[in-house]
Amino acid sequence: MASSGTGLKQQETVNVDGHRLRLTNLDKVLYPETGTTKADVLSYYAAVAEALLPHSRDRPATRKRWVHGVGVPGDPGQVFFQKNIDTSAPTWVKRFPIEHKSGTNIYPLVNDLATLTWLAQSAALEIHVPQWRFGPRGKINNPDRLVLDLDPGEGADLAQCAEAARLARDILADMGLDARPVTSGSKGIHLYAALDGKQTSDEVSAVAHELARALEADHPDLIVSDMKKSLRAGKVLLDWSQNNGNKTTICPYSLRGRFTPTVAAPRTWAELEDPDLAQLDYEQVMQRLAEDGDPLAGMDAGSGEMEAEALEEALTDGTGAGPADRLSKYRSMRDAAKTPEPVPAEPAEPSEGNSFVIQEHHARRLHWDFRLEHDGVLVSWALPKGPPDSPDQNHLAVQTEDHPLDYGSFEGTIPKGEYGAGEVRIWDHGTYEPEKWREGKEVIAVLHGQPDGGLASEGSADRRFALIHTGGRGGANNWLIHLMKHQPGSKAESEAKPNAKQKTEPAAKPNAKETVKTGHAPAGSPQEAVSAAAEAPAPAAKNLPDTAGLAKAVAADAKEHGMPQAEPMLATLGTRADVNEDDGWAFEMKWDGVRAVVEVTPEGTRLISRNGNDMTAAYPELQELGRYLNGERAVLDGEIVAVNKAGRPDFGLLQPRMHLTKRRDIEAAAARTPVHLMLFDLLWLDGNPLTDLPYSQRREILESAVEPAGEDGHVQVPPALEMSMDQAVEASRELGLEGVMAKRLSAAYSPGRRSRSWIKLKNSSTQEVVIVGWRPGKGSRASRIGSLLVAVPDGHELSYIGRVGSGLSEKDLALVGGKLKKLARKTPPLEGVPAADASDAQWVRPVLVGEVTYSERTATGKLRHPAWRGLRPDKKPSDVVVETP
Repeated sequence: MASSGTGLKQQETVNVDGHRLRLTNLDKVLYPETGTTKADVLSYYAAVAEALLPHSRDRPATRKRWVHGVGVPGDPGQVFFQKNIDTSAPTWVKRFPIEHKSGTNIYPLVNDLATLTWLAQSAALEIHVPQWRFGPRGKINNPDRLVLDLDPGEGADLAQCAEAARLARDILADMGLDARPVTSGSKGIHLYAALDGKQTSDEVSAVAHELARALEADHPDLIVSDMKKSLRAGKVLLDWSQNNGNKTTICPYSLRGRFTPTVAAPRTWAELEDPDLAQLDYEQVMQRLAEDGDPLAGMDAGSGEMEAEALEEALTDGTGAGPADRLSKYRSMRDAAKTPEPVPAEPAEPSEGNSFVIQEHHARRLHWDFRLEHDGVLVSWALPKGPPDSPDQNHLAVQTEDHPLDYGSFEGTIPKGEYGAGEVRIWDHGTYEPEKWREGKEVIAVLHGQPDGGLASEGSADRRFALIHTGGRGGANNWLIHLMKHQPGSKAESEAKPNAKQKTEPAAKPNAKETVKTGHAPAGSPQEAVSAAAEAPAPAAKNLPDTAGLAKAVAADAKEHGMPQAEPMLATLGTRADVNEDDGWAFEMKWDGVRAVVEVTPEGTRLISRNGNDMTAAYPELQELGRYLNGERAVLDGEIVAVNKAGRPDFGLLQPRMHLTKRRDIEAAAARTPVHLMLFDLLWLDGNPLTDLPYSQRREILESAVEPAGEDGHVQVPPALEMSMDQAVEASRELGLEGVMAKRLSAAYSPGRRSRSWIKLKNSSTQEVVIVGWRPGKGSRASRIGSLLVAVPDGHELSYIGRVGSGLSEKDLALVGGKLKKLARKTPPLEGVPAADASDAQWVRPVLVGEVTYSERTATGKLRHPAWRGLRPDKKPSDVVVETP
């Protein structure tokens, strides 16, 4: 496909809808395989704007930019996944902020041809939008459309996607919805159906999920609703999850960043009958649009009404007997003739009320019943210790059966012998405002109690609580309830919330030179999500605690309270091929430091290395962790890092601190080289084991359990990266970090095991090694170490992989030399050392572990151009594995 010859010059200033735009590099080839230029892209978006804009208008636009083009097969090019609007964006581009966990992003709205042209000029080929729109003043409305993504697994094709689309269309039609197909421009098909905006994103997601499950049950050989790649071979994944309010879908008529300029192209149902159905390119779409019009015409009206009966049917309990009776379990546990409790005979009716009640229940064991009105029932938890009255503590909350709304006013005595026998009193009641309700996972709500009720404190009866599901062995109904640090009307809350002006004014964009020097990332760049964790050196250590005897006290307290002695879960070195689907993985930066399992109790903080050594005394500044923990006791996983003047982790700086034992030396080193503790997992919290939970839930609990330490703190929970694997890897390179950790969202934590659910993606080749001997140097080093002979375990034996002399500093020589002299032996501890290396070798017992970098491996496994990085006292020889993906 050659350039279409638009007649535009290499550089031109144009007037679009009254706005002047300077277009540059118009002959730049953005699709090398077809010769498609930026001029072609601009012409395409001008031609389809009238059809595209109804689907992008008033929606926050996330863009994928290929500044240098999409590349050729085997070289996908440099792509930027951008949320924030550029600081250089014209002032007339409409924008609104959205607050995320990691901060506030300001998104452009593609509402007119001028904005669309501005995006195309910046090589933003792909435009992704959610299923909802902004309302007046940036209010986030309910979704006005439902979307299903039909994605073929390995061995499946577009014809099978079309078959699945027809099956989904029939069900949607029965629900009163008019479904329209769009070939995605990638591999599959999207189905869109307009909604009237009466349902929330969670409700629409629930309907879509049930629809996917129903189709999977009826057509198991064709359709799968589970994301696991292992289940998808030869089938079509019906991805319902893009109805989540945080998810986006490629906008209809958007180009794709493929090797050829394909388009997310609206189609007719007649076309889906064609056995040779294929994706369309941009020239075909322009021609079709000019001749036949827009197959999605009318989809922007949001007029589709999901019939109430169909919605209830979609949310049945799977028995086919109609809507689920949420009170069936409650009713089965009570005899209306024997208890004064309300026992309604009919199923609960849907409601939109927002009442709450907390009841003090003097049963066999005193506890408090915490109940929130939701969907026609009181969703209920039993709190053995009652609601927490301080953000410093998390209490156990055990979810019980749903209760009828009438239970909100119940007080009385349940007779002996009946379920829950004992006296029930109302402790507090009122209304609540739901901030978040993720069914079965997380609830955040502001409760407005009575002035004389149990919640009232310091003149206010308003309390903001978070409930987080933890599950765990034998505790499928276990949750944590946490009193949020920022309470309604508090000074802390008002200071924590930026005002409208702060939300809508993006930060100034530093130039490229500043980015390299300081680590600050331009707004909207892939680095933005991670720069905060790497940009500033750790604060100076002050008033360091005396850690003598502290580790023993923590260990004793941990044992008394049943805290697990966990070994860290280990990752496997891998490549892009190991991360099969970005949507099933989370990405974190890999921190170049020392791994630590961290035990926190009221006695203090204990740090344990990967090989079980106690490191508590070496890093006294990390005792501050207990101040930031929302709980009394916890076991966490993290990495201790030292950062250089550029704000980047530097393993060499950490080396001197790893070997100190005297308090005076440790305090001097802490003042010289303070450290950060980067926490990335939570294994146990206040009696709740969390290792069986999926990563996604552990991560949520971790972020709730550890408060930000601020600029003067040594403890951080670095952000998870809201980007693809390729973007995360590129960001890690630009930030000068070691690489990326890919973690499967659905994976549990496997203590002490190396798992392919955690994949290391390194930017350079490193290898842990076992020192087996050394050779004297030449000249001035004749009496000292010239090079180290190193090996790796091979079964029960050691395999020689070479010698390393490069990178050994004077400090390294002094440190390593002193240790090796005590380990001398007369015979080699392994076989297969070449005669040239063994001729003057001094052999040692193979107990010391170090780390080297290298350029490549020979065919026999030897290292080429190895360079010394340092000793690893946190590891033992049996921990060493051959690091080859």
